[in-house]
Amino acid sequence: MSTAELDPLAGARGTSIRTRWPFHLALAAGVALAVGFAAPHLIASVLWLSLLTQAIVDMILATSVGLLVRQNGRISFGQAAFFGLGGYLFAVLMVREIASPELALAAALIGPTAIAFLLGLVIARIPGVAHAMLTLAVGQAFYEVAFKWRELANGDDGMSVPLPRTLFGVDSGLFQSPSSMLVICWSLLVVLLLGLALMARSPFGQLTEAIRENEERARFIGYGTTLPRAVIYGISAFIAALAGVLQTLYDGYISPEMLHWSLSGMALIMAIVGGPKVLWGPALGAFLLFFLEDLAGDATEYWPALVGGTVILVTLLLPQGFAGLIAGLGRRAGERLGWGRP
Repeated sequence: MSTAELDPLAGARGTSIRTRWPFHLALAAGVALAVGFAAPHLIASVLWLSLLTQAIVDMILATSVGLLVRQNGRISFGQAAFFGLGGYLFAVLMVREIASPELALAAALIGPTAIAFLLGLVIARIPGVAHAMLTLAVGQAFYEVAFKWRELANGDDGMSVPLPRTLFGVDSGLFQSPSSMLVICWSLLVVLLLGLALMARSPFGQLTEAIRENEERARFIGYGTTLPRAVIYGISAFIAALAGVLQTLYDGYISPEMLHWSLSGMALIMAIVGGPKVLWGPALGAFLLFFLEDLAGDATEYWPALVGGTVILVTLLLPQGFAGLIAGLGRRAGERLGWGRP
C-alpha cells in the first residue's frame, strides 16, 4: 500500500512541495547569499578568508566538471584548459594592451565558451575512454603553447598581472582582498548553481538528460543530439573560464600550471568525491578535498598518500559521493514525514 493510500494528506503535501520548488530554490539561494555576505564579519582570520576564497574558486571549477558528467555523461581530462585559457586571455589581452580590461574580461569568458562549443560539435558523439583521451590531448596542447611560447606570457615562468585602478567602475583592490573576494566568488557560485538548477528542470535540461541516458532513442524520436551536447560543453567551459578569471584577479599572476592535465584530474576527483549526480555535489567535494589537502599537508610530507587513500575509500564506500549520501538521507527522512519525493 502506498504512502498516499495510508495517509491521504501525504500525496497533497508531496504535490505542494513539487509545485513550490521555485520558492524553495529561491529561499535556499537567498539563505546561501546571506551566509556569504555574513562570513567576512564572522571570520576574523585573514588566512581563513583567503583559504575559503581559494576553495570557492575550486568549487566553481569542479561544478563545471560535474555539469559535463551529469548532463552529458562525459568525463573530461581537459577542463583545466578552459580554466587556464580564461586567465590567460584576460591577462595577455590586458597586459599587452590589446584590449581594455573590461573587453579582456569579456573575451576571457566568451573565447573558451566558443572554443568548447565548436569542440563539442566534433567530439560530442565520441563516448568513453576515447572522449577522455581527446579532452586530455586538447588540454595538453593549450598547456604546451603557454609553456613554450615565452613571447606570449613568459613561458614556464608565468606572468604577473597588475590590475588597473578600476574594473567596470569598481575599485580593483576589492578583487585582491580576501574578505570582498570571498563574497564575490561565493555569490557567483550561488548564482551559477541556481542557474544550473533551473536549466536542469527546463525542457533543454531534460532533453540533455534523455540524450545522456539513451542517445539512440532520442534520435529515433526526432531530436538532434549533437547540438545540445555542444551547448553543455560551452556552458561548462564558461564556468571553468569564470573560475580561471577569478583566480587570476585574486592572485595577480598566471602560469602554465593553470592549464595542466593534473589540475583537470584533481577537479574530476573533486566532482566524483562530492557526487556529480547531485547539482551541488562537485562543489561539496572540492570544498572537502581542498581542506583535506591543507590539513594533510600540515601533518606530513606524505600528504598525497593520505589524500589518495581517502579518495579510494570514499569511492568504494560512497559510489554516489558525499552529496549522494546526504541527498539519500534527506529523501528517506522526507518520505517518512510523508512529504513525497523532494
